[in-house]
Amino acid sequence: MSRQGKRKTKKGIGIAFCTCVYLFLFLPILVIVVNSFNATTSKPYLTWKGFTFDWYVRLFDNGALLSSFGNTIIIAVVSTLLATMIGTLGAFGMYKYKFKGKGVIDGLLYIPVVIPEIVLGISLLSLFTNVNIPRGMLTLILAHVTFSVPFVIFNVRARLSGYDNSIEEASMDLGANRVITFFEITLPVLAPGIAGGALLAFTLSIDDVIISYFVNGQTKTYPLKVMESIKSGVAPDVNALSTLILLGTIVLVVLTQSDFLKKKKA
Repeated sequence: MSRQGKRKTKKGIGIAFCTCVYLFLFLPILVIVVNSFNATTSKPYLTWKGFTFDWYVRLFDNGALLSSFGNTIIIAVVSTLLATMIGTLGAFGMYKYKFKGKGVIDGLLYIPVVIPEIVLGISLLSLFTNVNIPRGMLTLILAHVTFSVPFVIFNVRARLSGYDNSIEEASMDLGANRVITFFEITLPVLAPGIAGGALLAFTLSIDDVIISYFVNGQTKTYPLKVMESIKSGVAPDVNALSTLILLGTIVLVVLTQSDFLKKKKA
């Protein structure tokens, strides 16, 4: 086989491999989108009966589903804000200061990341029961903050690895105190790491099922509501809401990328 023929073969194999990877990743999502327009009304909602927008209309009559989605957004936003503040201050403090037990604390940060979620869920349930905290919105927020904080710390600490302390010293030499230096100098430098950690915390919160199952009480989140519907087949109105969430995510990513490209060109 000639050199050109070998290149074409390698290129064909590469294209086939990438196609298989993308099909594996996105085919399940495509099934959800397609099934949201399925006119079937019989369980398990998998047989194609025609095209319809009825499930998008019925979605707004499904109060329980919309309520669970609202709970998910509230919990995700609040837990992300708390985890981002705690994680940012924690990462900066551990980077800036030396104290006894620092290595131990650093090691303990990996525990919520590496242990199985079911173990963390049972542990949090036992803790909330022993301290008499009623399960509900509060316990869900506390649980989500618990497993989100380490991810924020890791992202911010990665940003701090190349941090130049001399810019802080220059700021204070010019008359700024430590608080002004932190908000005017340090925080903008750490902003990409903070944003990455916050986005990861928000994603983990929205996606969580196992830990939320143990601490939710009567407060249902969207993932838990979807899990309940799996027993009889995911209803098309769930698929409709999932499609709308996917559409919103795509729009957000496109807007973010377009702003990034504009700044890069400028």
